[in-house]
Amino acid sequence: MSRLFEPLQLDALQLANRIVVAPMCQYSADEGSATDWHLIHLGQLALSGAGLLISEATGVCAEGRISADDLGLYSDANEAALARVLAALWRYSPIAFAVQLAHAGRKASISAPWEGDAPIAPGQPRGWKTVAPSPLPFTEDRDTPAELDEAGIADVIDRFAQAATRAVRIGVDGIEIHAAHGYLLHEFLSPLSNRRTDRWGGSLDNRMRLALEVFRAVRAAVPAGKPVWLRISASDWVEGGWDIDSSVALARELKALGCAAIHVSSGGLSPRQSVPAAPGYQVPFARRIKQEAGIATIAVGLITEPEQAEAIIAAGDADAVALGRAMLYDPRWPWHAAATLGAQVPVARQYWRAPPQGVKNLIQR
Repeated sequence: MSRLFEPLQLDALQLANRIVVAPMCQYSADEGSATDWHLIHLGQLALSGAGLLISEATGVCAEGRISADDLGLYSDANEAALARVLAALWRYSPIAFAVQLAHAGRKASISAPWEGDAPIAPGQPRGWKTVAPSPLPFTEDRDTPAELDEAGIADVIDRFAQAATRAVRIGVDGIEIHAAHGYLLHEFLSPLSNRRTDRWGGSLDNRMRLALEVFRAVRAAVPAGKPVWLRISASDWVEGGWDIDSSVALARELKALGCAAIHVSSGGLSPRQSVPAAPGYQVPFARRIKQEAGIATIAVGLITEPEQAEAIIAAGDADAVALGRAMLYDPRWPWHAAATLGAQVPVARQYWRAPPQGVKNLIQR
């Protein structure tokens, strides 16, 4: 029996298997609203056979988007557009869907990757003033962000709660809070980007405060049983930065507040990072957080082969695995993994003729 294809329980939500489609920005929204591209993109991934599909980073406010082309959930128009996409997904697929709520902080206001990932200065078309815990730009060529004051921090917390309320209204199955990859919540966590001397900076407890307050606000806005969890960078990969010890401490605090899982990534905060990228290079972080904080983890990062994913789950290193680029390259990755591992996976009846080894060997209804 394949462990990868066993169900996974997150609060009251049961996933059909332990394969997660990781959040992947598409830079194809219209004023934060999902477009036909999202219908096509998310639609094909919803038919992948994975247990969970997570939206791209979805800004809780317009200035919290990474770029002007990113998804948002801060207006009625955003809410209606995403509801349209989800209605189509769920008409044909049983996949669970979670929205990743995010604020890009000092890494916001850039162009799309195919336009160079270039910073756009305030006052320029499609650019705006960024915010951060401290007035430290991500790179020297970027505008210095404005330091958030108490009112600004309170507004960020409220924006996350408001976006969570919108997500609940459109029926999402879960909510992931983005606290990784150098975006705002991660910026508060790391001593490299947080130089504050008030209650939001300095000690580990103070630097964790915003992530924990955002979690509390989102958890309060979401009905009991619907899971809420965080994606974190377990290490900045820079000496003196956020590290795995701090990540374990954060995970313990989050578990006590009712966090359903930790989605364990790394890096993204500093251009000085030195990342030893190799297959499964972030899995040890997921293992340690799972073991020491006693919380479910989702491993991610260069997980590409079915046998590799199976081994991660079978060894107890993580409770689920997330795939990003591998899923873009092969949107039927779970089908092929099921065939390789002798498991079954849900497949839309319109595709029952596809598997060369026959429907009964691959499809579960």
